[in-house]
This record gives sequence, C-alpha cells and structure tokens, in this order.
Amino acid sequence: MRPRIPSVVDTVIAAVRGEVPEYDQPLEGEFGRLISQGVNVALDQFVALLGQDGQLPDQSIYEAMGRAEYRAGRTLDALQSAYRVGARVAWREVAAYAEEEGFDIPTLGRLAEAMFAYIDRLSAASVRGYSQEQSLRAGSLQNRRQALVELLVAGPLVDPGQIEEAAAQAGWTLPASLAVLAVGDADPIVIARRMPTGTLAATLSPVAVLLVSDPDAPGRRKQVRRALRDRLGVLGPAGPWTEASVSFQRAVAAWPLHDRGLLGPETLAEAQDHMLALLLAADRRLTSDLLRLRLTPLQGLTEAARRRAVTTLTAWLDAHGDVAATAVALHVHPQTVRYRLAGLREQFGGALEDPTALLELQLALRAADLLGTD
Repeated sequence: MRPRIPSVVDTVIAAVRGEVPEYDQPLEGEFGRLISQGVNVALDQFVALLGQDGQLPDQSIYEAMGRAEYRAGRTLDALQSAYRVGARVAWREVAAYAEEEGFDIPTLGRLAEAMFAYIDRLSAASVRGYSQEQSLRAGSLQNRRQALVELLVAGPLVDPGQIEEAAAQAGWTLPASLAVLAVGDADPIVIARRMPTGTLAATLSPVAVLLVSDPDAPGRRKQVRRALRDRLGVLGPAGPWTEASVSFQRAVAAWPLHDRGLLGPETLAEAQDHMLALLLAADRRLTSDLLRLRLTPLQGLTEAARRRAVTTLTAWLDAHGDVAATAVALHVHPQTVRYRLAGLREQFGGALEDPTALLELQLALRAADLLGTD
C-alpha cells in the first residue's frame, strides 16, 4: 500500500477542500502546513501500524490541528467534517487496492475496522488539543482579570490610565459603579458563572472576591443571593471603580464577622448595614481596652450574675433608660429592674450617669459579642 500514499494524500486534501467550506482556502501558512502534514503522517502511520497492536507513535500533529482550530475562532465541527471526508476518501482508495489484491471478506472487514478506529483516535487527539488551547486561553484571560482586580483593590488609585489599559487587556468594560463581594474560601469563578455578565472573580488574601458591576441595578441583590446559593457573602458599598479599594476593605473587614454569624442569618450581608460592628472590629487592641475600662466592674461577679447584669444593662440602654420598657423587654416587673439598676449603680459608680461613659459602656457591650468575650 505504501507506494500509493502520495496520490491518496492529494486526493484526500482535494476532497476536504471541496467538501468542507471552512477549508476551501489556499494551502498556506500554518493552515496549509498542518493539513498537508496531517494527511501525510496519518496515512504513513496507518500503513506502518497494520498488523500491530500499539499506541500511535505521534499524535502531536493532530493535537496541533485542534489548537489551530481554536485559535482560528472555529468550533471543532469543520475539523470533524474533514476527518469524516478524509476517512471516506482514504477508505475508497484502500478498498480499491484490496480488490486489486483479492483480499477476502474477513480481511477486508478487519482493514475497515482498523481504519475507522484509527481515525477516531486522530480525532480524539484533535479534540484534546482544542480543549488544551481553550483552557490555556481561558486561563490567560483569567490571569489578566485577576491582575486587574488586584490593581483595582490595591489602595488609593494613583494612575487611572493603568487600570484602563489593564481592563482593555482583560476584555472588561469598566462600569460606572461596582461593589466588591467577599466570599471567603469559596471558588469565586464558580460563583461568577451564576452572576450577571461582567462579574469579575479573583482569589485574593485573605478572601476570594467578585467585582459586581452596577450593584444597585433592579434585582441585583436577588441575583447575588441566587448565585451564592448556600454560601456566605459580604457586599461592600457601591461606588465608582476608582474607589473599588474602599468597597474591598469594607467587605473583607466584615467577612470574619459574618463567618462567625454576627451579621445576621442571611447568606448575603451588606457592610453598609453593619458600620458600628466594623468600627469596633477595626482596632481590636483599642476595643479590648474599652472592654477592660467599662466592663471591669462585672469581673468580680459569678457567671450567672454577670450574665444577668449584662442582659439588664443592654435592655436598659436599648430602652434609653426607660424602666418600664426595660421591664417589658426582660419580661420582669419594673420594680425588679429598679432593684437591679440600684445594684449596678453601686458597681459602676457614676458611670451610669455620665453620657460619655454610657455611650462607651454600650459600645463595650456590643464589642463583647464581636470579640467573643464576656
């Protein structure tokens, strides 16, 4: 069969160009090289492998053909059509040779089975090459988008032109408004696929984030919740892309609080709704000092007495000093509240009469929850 290969190569190439519209072009450049080399190698290898049971010695050319199809912006349909046309024409030539040589039917059947199994393996190699190139290109695009997110959230914007250039390279249109969504250790790319078009995803330290375009658009919060499913997320404040770092800092600061269940039961928490919590958590050393300063009078109490005192103080402060409202909140008699307050005044001294000290006490009680301490 080997002496017939050159003429079969020409016949196959002519048939492919005639029947596959995408390949009806001059055999020039990478396209021409891959088609010519691909058909030549395919037929040479097929003949060399007859009577053997081994792996294909060279699949790289067919993987390269798959990669070239992706780079050309085509699907695999054209290449798969070319394989079918090539297999049909090659088989027609092989069958003619078999008839001349007087092959019996069983031998002819085994030859046909070998040829079409061989073509399937070449086709699979092209599919693999196409997928590899697609993954590589997608990875390169994601790398550029990762770099863009890092620039946007890095801090005060110094060079807007650098951001605009990075956005162009990442194929992303800078929106008029955006917000950063912190999602902890979740895969942000998976979540981004469920988000509105234009959402960027990046894995940063200490949390993964998504950049949500036009976060105040109608229905956007619902879309974000749906994309999160059962994952937690914290949405930073919306603002122009030039202030993305502010949204990032707020979302990241609020994330550990939400992760500990301190920002409510909903999967999506908004940093803007928890400004006091963010303020108290911003400087843990300062907040710890405030706790020691204002809650020291409770340290000498038993655990039960301390909890009762904290509950009473919290309800009284929330009620702005209204004893009746405090009693309702605690489900006790007003006289019980007065009795407890008398004891607390002895412990706290004049602090319960000083507006500044009262404010600090209220903040300290809130901070105790945030810092996980009594």
